[in-house]
Amino acid sequence: MIFNRLAIVTGGAKGIGLEIALTLAKHGAHVAIIDRSAEDLDTAVKEVEKHGVKVLGLVADATKRDQVERAVSDVIKEFNEVDILVNNVGAYPRKPFIEMTEEFWREMIDINLTSMFLFTKAVVPYMIKRMYGRIINISSITGLYHGVPGLVYYGAAKAGVVGFTKCLAAELAPYKITVNAIAPGPILTPGVKSIWSPEDIRIQELVNPLKRFGLPRDVANVVVFLASDYAEFITGQLIVVDGGLTFVNPRQVVKEILALREKGEL
Repeated sequence: MIFNRLAIVTGGAKGIGLEIALTLAKHGAHVAIIDRSAEDLDTAVKEVEKHGVKVLGLVADATKRDQVERAVSDVIKEFNEVDILVNNVGAYPRKPFIEMTEEFWREMIDINLTSMFLFTKAVVPYMIKRMYGRIINISSITGLYHGVPGLVYYGAAKAGVVGFTKCLAAELAPYKITVNAIAPGPILTPGVKSIWSPEDIRIQELVNPLKRFGLPRDVANVVVFLASDYAEFITGQLIVVDGGLTFVNPRQVVKEILALREKGEL
């Protein structure tokens, strides 16, 4: 159960992060939402508060150590503890590798990987003190199962999230702290809708074995499970949330798309 637990959700003001915060709140967890957008944060806090739990919204850049440490300190002052940490911060602008500068690479690695290190580093001492904790890191099928042009940095970072998760799980197990990762496939968020064409979204729905696009709730539900007592004997694991996309036969996918186009259904 997660009733009365305190969860920190980074990048929690919109998209998957907001859905995670809302779903944790629905199950009785108090939530500290951390995001760098003050405007989005205010809206998110109001939505999560509707579930009758305590909510704290904090503006912080997850790539800056001083801001991360200050945010975690503010959470401790308000709630006296941290039970659950969801490292959700991420960004994925497309850029061909040949055009990628070192500055861009470092910025993206900081957002997608270093942010997780900084928040975990700040939170773990409090979890060790209480001999309890749930750390859940959001990875991706990109870089682990699928290679995607224009997302070299993202694949590298998200693969790094899994390595970080497994090694940290081994290190923190003596303190009864579990560390797990979730690898979503394509999830239909406002961000995805803004960069995917309607045809691309339709194709994604058709090629998925479950015949639909992933939704933020699909990821949030797994977060709640891993944060709960039901998952107390699970650590160092990667759970793929993609509707079966990673085991689809590519040849069959091509055949289905071509057949649908011939029928005028695509």
